[in-house]
Amino acid sequence: MNALLNLHFDVRGDLLDAARECEEDVFLQAFGNTRNQLADEYGPYNDQSVFVAVADENGYVFGACRLITPGAAGLKTLNDISREPWGVDGRRSAGAASVDPTTTWDIATLGVRKDYRGSRLSAAIALYHGIVQGTRANGVTSITAILDDQVRRVLTMSDYIMSALPGTRTGEYLGSPASTPVYGHCAGMIDAQRRMNPDAYRLMTLGIGLDGISVPEAAAFQLRPRLQPVHAVAFPEYLPVAAA
Repeated sequence: MNALLNLHFDVRGDLLDAARECEEDVFLQAFGNTRNQLADEYGPYNDQSVFVAVADENGYVFGACRLITPGAAGLKTLNDISREPWGVDGRRSAGAASVDPTTTWDIATLGVRKDYRGSRLSAAIALYHGIVQGTRANGVTSITAILDDQVRRVLTMSDYIMSALPGTRTGEYLGSPASTPVYGHCAGMIDAQRRMNPDAYRLMTLGIGLDGISVPEAAAFQLRPRLQPVHAVAFPEYLPVAAA
C-alpha cells in the first residue's frame, strides 16, 4: 500500500514555507500565538532552525517541528529561562545538568494539525522519530525544550523522559498555562526507553510501525551544507540572552 504521508528532515523551499505555515496555524489554534508573536519569539533563531515535517505528496504539511541548533543566538530554552516566571541563568542551569550547549539541540516547537492528532495517523510519532534520527545522525548529545505539560505527559508515557532544568519549575509560557523547561541526554533517554518500553522504542526510536508514513533512509537525517553538524561547532562560552 502506498504511504499517505512522508517524513522530511531539514526541509527547504516551498516545503519549508508550508512547515512554517503549519507551525503558525497550530500554535494560533492551541495557544493563541499570533504570527507576529511567533516572529518575535523565533525570528532571531531562524538561521539556526531546522524543520522536520510530515507532508502529503502535494507538499501540504500536517505536522511540523522546529529544532534550534547551536549558533550565535544561543538556544531558546536556555535564553528564555532567564525570563519570568523562572529568572534562572541558562548557562549555569545547563552546566548543573551536564548539558553542553555546543552539542545540544533545542526542540522549539512541535505541532500537528487537529485532524491528524490522536490515533488516526502517527504524524506526531513520526516527528519524534525525526528528532531522534536527526540527533543520532549529527552527533547531538542533549536536547532541551520548554514543554507544555500535556506534551510532557505523552512523552513520559512513552518512557522518553526529560527532567526539569535545575532551578526551574512549571509555569506559564507563551500561552501555555503549564510548561516546564526540560533537558535530556540523548543516549541515556534512548537506552532507558529501549529497556523500559520496547514497544515505544520500536515505534518512536526505530520507526517500526509508522503506518501510513514513509520514512527516509538514515542518511537523509544529516544536516545539509547550510548548517554544520553540532560536533563541528565550537563556542568558547555560552552567554544567555538577557530578558527584555
